[in-house]
Amino acid sequence: MTLSPDRKIAGVLAPLFALRREDDLGIGDLESLREFIDWAAEIGFKLVQLLPINEMGGDHSPYNAISAVALEPTTLHLAPGSPADLTQADFDEVVGEFDLERLRHGGVKHARVRRLKMALLEKAYRRFASKQTPEVFNAFCQIEAPWLDEYSFFRVLMEENGGHETWDRWREKHRDAVSAREWLQSQPERKRTRFEDRERFYRYVQWIADRQWQDVRSYAETRGIALMGDIPFGVNLYSADVYSHRDQFAIDWSGGAPPEPYFKDDEFTQQWGQNWGIPLYRWDVMRARNLDWWRWRVRGVRKIFHLFRIDHVLGFYRIYAFPWRPTRNQEFLPLSWEQMREKTSGAFPQFYPRDDSTWENSEANRREGEEYLRAVLEESRETRVIGEDLGTVPDYVRPSLLSLGIAGFKIPQWENHPNGRSISGAEYQRISVATYATHDHKPLRAMW
Repeated sequence: MTLSPDRKIAGVLAPLFALRREDDLGIGDLESLREFIDWAAEIGFKLVQLLPINEMGGDHSPYNAISAVALEPTTLHLAPGSPADLTQADFDEVVGEFDLERLRHGGVKHARVRRLKMALLEKAYRRFASKQTPEVFNAFCQIEAPWLDEYSFFRVLMEENGGHETWDRWREKHRDAVSAREWLQSQPERKRTRFEDRERFYRYVQWIADRQWQDVRSYAETRGIALMGDIPFGVNLYSADVYSHRDQFAIDWSGGAPPEPYFKDDEFTQQWGQNWGIPLYRWDVMRARNLDWWRWRVRGVRKIFHLFRIDHVLGFYRIYAFPWRPTRNQEFLPLSWEQMREKTSGAFPQFYPRDDSTWENSEANRREGEEYLRAVLEESRETRVIGEDLGTVPDYVRPSLLSLGIAGFKIPQWENHPNGRSISGAEYQRISVATYATHDHKPLRAMW
């Protein structure tokens, strides 16, 4: 599907988990997305935008995934024959243990939905594992091995540690990948075999997810609909990525955004800023490895989506960083700047790798940001890239994005001339995405 800024198109943003249908299993899924694609096509839209679709952690936030590549299992379409290894009898047996009427009523009960859908996938996997392994599965595992092996290892370690992803609270031998693999090799053969089977289960789930998403992409193309994905700039501290590549992340610092006095309902954001809890990237280490981690992340998105948004693209240029994690925010809220520095041994919130206080700093941030984004563009190939460039935006960022061919965002109610007059949409640069709301805002209908 060819997308060009020379042609205006309209689209709609919706969280996949919210696209409910009468016979779903308590959450919006890929069958719901097909129906939504049909609706969008009938309306005349040409684009459907989704929130991140990677596997969520215990807080069920699409922006706090436990893998930058692995797909969320709960949004898969699970029914007899979908996947092929799920029989009617197995489906009925599992579903019979849950109160479907209650699951289908009201908001998404994420924990219960996860238990239901993972139980169905377990049933399907057992039948799959009892047969000769198809070559397409082996090929998938081989091609995706650079991230899939690390992810499946991490997921089984989660099982070994009560099902939670907070690896710094795991058993001591499991807290880093090297010692965890040494621990596994020291286990009896029966334990190792069981561990390997669980790894294979998680690879199976990702294979099914990959196939279902590829089918939805193809279906969207038949309806003339482009799918738009979302990559958060940061990654969850408690992810398979940080666990497996600790040297590429500065885990003692936490990325976020500078103080914003307009956040009247959030005293911490007014005083200190937004502390998102994402570790910082050690760009020097990533650069030495050809930014391979970022390249794998982009490959995962481009397989499914025709274009994707980078949430907080400003982070490629510089990011505001805190020397404490969000769990300590309330501890710092009443403190003065001097008291805060006493508590952090002199460290303080600041822009990383440097602020924009001098021309030399700004030029270095612009130059390095463009270097990293060129790698993203190179890996995205024909997939279009959108940059969410909202917030405290340095003067050089939007011209830089334009020079790279990356469309920025326009929020009409915020786009004003110096005299306060609204800027007409006709005046927007051609390579722009205009929207009245992002995932951070109330929908348009709720504004009046």
